[in-house]
Order: sequence, then structure tokens, then C-alpha cells
Amino acid sequence: MNNGVAHFEIYADDTDSLGKFYTALFDWQLQPMQGMDYTWVKTVDTDDRGTPTQPGGINGGLLTRPAGYKGTAWVNYVNVDSLDVSVTKAKQLGARVTKDKSAVPGMGWFAMLIDPQGNEFAMWQTDAKAR
Repeated sequence: MNNGVAHFEIYADDTDSLGKFYTALFDWQLQPMQGMDYTWVKTVDTDDRGTPTQPGGINGGLLTRPAGYKGTAWVNYVNVDSLDVSVTKAKQLGARVTKDKSAVPGMGWFAMLIDPQGNEFAMWQTDAKAR
């Protein structure tokens, strides 16, 4: 099945204290990403590429709440084959883009949107050549 949820992100005003909360609550493993304001949240085991080995399992990230972002819910990222095509289609269906296509170097591309009823979500396209 295409377009499964690939990833989630939790935004925090204080990443250290919120990381401790989720570690204590769920026994998740947290791994700071070097050179980034980003902590990988490991909820399930992964292979050597970081891909979840548990069917249906997803991992995510913890980061400082972006300036101007007022949302207080986790943001889910949906896998898509083409971010450009999917963003265009979402806009045609009434979504609004809140963060244009952006690279995560060496990993892929993402964009953040709001659906026609105000729910925030994101889409992800894997691309090792993203810069």
C-alpha cells in the first residue's frame, strides 16, 4: 500500500524536558542528531539504515517549536512518490502550504500543509540526493 505514514515530529518549547517526559512515559530511545536542532525518537527497532523493522512501526523526531508555529499536536509525515505532484494535488483539493518544499540533506524532501479543515500534516519524499 502506498502513502503510509513515514514519520512523526513533536515540537517543544523545551526539548530536554519533553524528551525526558516521553522517555519516562514510553521508554523511547532519544538520539540527538549532530549539527542539528533535532533529536531522533526511536519507538521501534530499526535496521542498519534506520528503517523500522516492525511492520507498521514508525519513528520520529523531537525539535524546538518553529517560530510562528502555534500547533500543539504531533505532525505526521506521509510518504509520497513525488512531493511536487502531491503538493500540487493537495492545493487543488483545498490544502494550504505552510512550509514549501525543503531538503533534509542526504535523506529527502518535505513540505508542510494544512488540510481544508485546518489540520496540519506533512508529506515526505525519500531522495538520498536531496541538498
